[in-house]
Amino acid sequence: MGSPGAPVVAVLDYGAANMVSIGQALASAGARVVVATNAAALERVDALVVPGVGAAAPAMVHLRKCGLLEPLRNWVRMGRPCLGICLGYQLFFQRSEEADAETLGLLGGRTIRLKDAPTLPHIGWNSVEFVRPDPLFAGIPDGSHFYFVHSYAPVPQDDGIAVARTTHGRSFVSAVVQGSLYGVQFHPEKSAEAGQRFLGNFLRLVASASKPAHGSEVA
Repeated sequence: MGSPGAPVVAVLDYGAANMVSIGQALASAGARVVVATNAAALERVDALVVPGVGAAAPAMVHLRKCGLLEPLRNWVRMGRPCLGICLGYQLFFQRSEEADAETLGLLGGRTIRLKDAPTLPHIGWNSVEFVRPDPLFAGIPDGSHFYFVHSYAPVPQDDGIAVARTTHGRSFVSAVVQGSLYGVQFHPEKSAEAGQRFLGNFLRLVASASKPAHGSEVA
């Protein structure tokens, strides 16, 4: 599970599915992985991953019950690395059309049902088209295919945070970056070589962060 000097990544366990596969994929990419079920588990880690296959409203209830809601918000506000995957990415925004759920509010915008989609849920491989270069996708060719499972996708208020888009019916934002906050609608842990390269890039960004999280507070 990663070498002793590898970044320590906490995968938040808040009742969402897909915990095992994302943990294994991160470990294969070189991380030391811990499962975080409460705030205490975040004290000596370098990055957070918010995974998820499920629905927004129950996810928010679980985060609150586990005491992870405000610690997660504070982590991101302090500029510490955080990656949201699928539902985890959707939770970063203000609201979700799914059951009209209030979500974390870390990014402006809301999550809506995919429009003009030929099938729902959107399941399977689809191309990811880059809007602008970003180290998160270093070494990954534009138009590479990643694996998706979803019926909703965020609409950011600020188009400037989008780094990639995907088309299923209409085009939607499939990846965003704002500072050290990263969100993707696809599942890198299910996306074969491109997904492993993506996770390796994320770990390199974590490792190169100027102020590691170990026992210190980031201003």
